[in-house]
Amino acid sequence: MASSLSFSVILTVIITLSVAYVNGWTDAPNAIASSVSSRSINIRSAVILAAVSDFSGSVIIGIFNNRVTQTVMNIADFGNDNRVALLSLCAAMSSVVLWAVLAWKFGIPTSESHALIAGLSGASIAVNGGFRGININDWFKVVFGLLVSSILGFAAGYIISKITVKIFSNRSKQKTDTLFKHSQIFASMLMAFMHGAQDSQKFTGILMLVATLSGIQLKSKTPLWMLIMCSLIIALGTATGGEKIIKSVGMDMIKLRKDQGFSADVAGALCLLVSTLLGMPVSTTHTKTSAVMGVGVSKSAKSVNWRVAGEMVIAWILTFPGCGLLGWLVTKLFLIIF
Repeated sequence: MASSLSFSVILTVIITLSVAYVNGWTDAPNAIASSVSSRSINIRSAVILAAVSDFSGSVIIGIFNNRVTQTVMNIADFGNDNRVALLSLCAAMSSVVLWAVLAWKFGIPTSESHALIAGLSGASIAVNGGFRGININDWFKVVFGLLVSSILGFAAGYIISKITVKIFSNRSKQKTDTLFKHSQIFASMLMAFMHGAQDSQKFTGILMLVATLSGIQLKSKTPLWMLIMCSLIIALGTATGGEKIIKSVGMDMIKLRKDQGFSADVAGALCLLVSTLLGMPVSTTHTKTSAVMGVGVSKSAKSVNWRVAGEMVIAWILTFPGCGLLGWLVTKLFLIIF
């Protein structure tokens, strides 16, 4: 029994860190796509800058606020048998990896955050034989966060873009281009900073859950070493982010000027800050894309490629049932094999 439990702990930690890596890998475009699209910075430099900002946001915000971590820990229950619970948790994380890799292969900027919640829920349903292990209050935070990130992201992108254009409408194009080139790089750093702050807490939440189920007593709510480890893994993933998704988010859906890219990044970062402080696990991809759409509509509804936007919305809608079903299937398979 002890060896089986140890195996489950090790496997779950490895897969969780793998998911954190994939998260940084596929979410890199959320911070850098608009700045690359507007030619403010080249892809390689932007990715490195995003990785450093990712790590900084993860550690700095994580030290002072762990509400997202608590939400992830409490969203689903896996029963009283710790061995079964750890296997179910491991299966949930495995389903997230499968879903993320499939999305990356097809260049779809799907949400690992939503996939994480869906995978945990599917695994809980499988092991409990129903929905009694789902914490409705924390699930409400996820649904509410989805709405907030969509509506607030779109509105903030629209409003900030309008204000920016009004303020600088009488300035020379050469001066404003230079100003917004540097401003957008800063805004991209801010976006990456908040991506790290939001997403690292999701994975520390999983590792904290692993520790609880395996009987490990932790001295603090979120140990600094655990926070740094997750932050480093996410930053490493960001540093090796794929250009395929950068193209989908920043170049296919809408062509951005430097001032528009700045507006989208600031709007997205503000939404992530609000969500993190309120303990709502939201999708960085979802938030940023909504902000980009708001910026595009502020110029003209025709400037948005609604076909690409529609494909992204469909991907988000499919994530909950799709990854939830994967979580259920992989959990059943793990319980048979192990």
